Amino acid sequence: MQLSEEQKSAVSHLYGPALILAVPGSGKTTVLIHRIYNLVNINKIRPNKILSITFSKASALDMKMRYQQLFHEDSMVPPFMTIHAFCYEVIRAYSKKANKNYFLIENEATKINKYTLISSIYLNINKNMITEEKLENFFSYAGYIKNMCITPEEFIKNKKIDVENFIDIFYLYEKYKKDNNYIDFDDMLSMAYEILSNDKKILNYYKNKYDFIQVDEGQDTSIIQFKIINLISSPSNNIFIVADDDQSIYGFRGAYPKQLLEFNKMYPNGKVYYLKENYRSSKNIVNASYSFISNNINRYDKDIFTRNPYKSPVKILKFKSILDQYGFIIDEINNNLDKSMAVLYRNNLSSIGLIYFLTKKNYKFYMRDFKLKFFNHWLLKDIFNFIEFSRKPTDVQLYSKIYYKKKGYISKKMVAWAYTHPSSRSVFSNLLSYPGLSEFYKTRIRELELDFKKISNLNIKDAIDYIVFNLNYHDYIKENSNRLGYTYETIMQMIFYLKLIAEDVKSVDEFRSKLTNLEKIIKDSSKEKSNLLLSTIHGAKGLEFDKVIMIDLINGQFPSSSSLDLKNGGNIFDFEEERRLFYVGMTRAKEELTLTCYNVLDSTFVKQSEFIDELNKINSAK
Repeated sequence: MQLSEEQKSAVSHLYGPALILAVPGSGKTTVLIHRIYNLVNINKIRPNKILSITFSKASALDMKMRYQQLFHEDSMVPPFMTIHAFCYEVIRAYSKKANKNYFLIENEATKINKYTLISSIYLNINKNMITEEKLENFFSYAGYIKNMCITPEEFIKNKKIDVENFIDIFYLYEKYKKDNNYIDFDDMLSMAYEILSNDKKILNYYKNKYDFIQVDEGQDTSIIQFKIINLISSPSNNIFIVADDDQSIYGFRGAYPKQLLEFNKMYPNGKVYYLKENYRSSKNIVNASYSFISNNINRYDKDIFTRNPYKSPVKILKFKSILDQYGFIIDEINNNLDKSMAVLYRNNLSSIGLIYFLTKKNYKFYMRDFKLKFFNHWLLKDIFNFIEFSRKPTDVQLYSKIYYKKKGYISKKMVAWAYTHPSSRSVFSNLLSYPGLSEFYKTRIRELELDFKKISNLNIKDAIDYIVFNLNYHDYIKENSNRLGYTYETIMQMIFYLKLIAEDVKSVDEFRSKLTNLEKIIKDSSKEKSNLLLSTIHGAKGLEFDKVIMIDLINGQFPSSSSLDLKNGGNIFDFEEERRLFYVGMTRAKEELTLTCYNVLDSTFVKQSEFIDELNKINSAK
């Protein structure tokens, strides 16, 4: 395979630290595997002395296969593994030496696993069940703490969290694992680091085992991961990091690109190589994306270029409504049946309306790694409780779940009173018998009874609208969404999708059936054979397509509300990561790139993304 001069220069690096800054589509994997070949066949390094650490198991398998196919190596293939796999190997070595057995508690199917443990600890401390959202958030917070080498106390100083008594739960979880020799994935990192720091024999074993360390996707490396790599590579520091600081998009997991920017401070004798040529994308896409990412301050400056010709200009399209955006996507699918195509978005939630729209018109699509709590979200549960209570007004248990989420103040004591009165009567009749009620209160209760009667006669879509705006559930959302871990804009977007799905639905059962069917379609989509991928930008990293459409480019969604708030307060760190994420989405496209937004979401005006504004300025400056 013919290598460019840039690639040859990087491949020929032998001893000492090296940072290879590889722009999108510049052939970073090609450089990694050719460098191994150069070490083995030209410099006569034994293959088992070269360790390549990759970001994912899939990447490790892909690199191993490509190495074997390219160089026809069937024996003595150098090891490719994830950082977690390496750390697990370190833990097993220590386990054997210390005569201790450690048990991995990641498998949800086993009786004891990390999810059941946290659920139990949470219940004991908070006296109520943990929700799926909070359970997932707990492990996200805990993972961040371990990857960043900080304490839970330091973490909560700078983060808004939704897990009550998080610090107590964190320490109880850590103690329980330690007492029972349990470990989870994040423990692999912290425990391996502790072993390597304190056990000189094991550390020296790995120092002697590997003479050369290669790190793929270095921009996604966390502080603790980098510390582990430093331990096993010193003092020779034959460390070869392939990275792109402009594609660091995993800050929420603890990725710390600042390490790359300080590479020459850590390694004064280190060499930096640039792979600046993009072999993937058209000149239009490369020029637009390079100008865009150059707005970031904390980055290496790179003169990104391509020899590929100009093709279709980057399109920025603004539609009146989100439904018009969907209509455009349908037209693009019909006009590009022979091309690979991806519709990308910031959050998985954006896919719900689009999937419903595509399914309605019998279009096939493919999805990977879909994670979304939409189908068992508290919002859905609330909406169903409101509607079902309207049809069964004697059910005080249902009413107790919603009484404080609507207009017309009803106290907890009043609800308790209703519980003790005849279940054959409506809840409102029982509330009206509460002692000492003023006429004003009685009038409000009668109005509520009429509201729920009206809801019982509405179709599902109109019922949702009435609940949100006439029963003032909207106010509850506004006051509580952040506390419950969601932005107000996100919840209102979900309500729009619910109403879209509820079109022409007459009964609660039919609505449930439509939601269940949609969830099944999403789950089965990973098995579909289609040239159309629907994905978050995070999920599409490392992939490429003839045509890319990035959708829902709305302020508050992309960039997120939290990153905008921080930026307005002078902290640009999260905002720059959002810009990097946008850049990753742009650079998935080979031939055509379209960016779309809209003016109105469910009768509410929305503002186009600040990133669209930036790109418009770039275009007008040309």
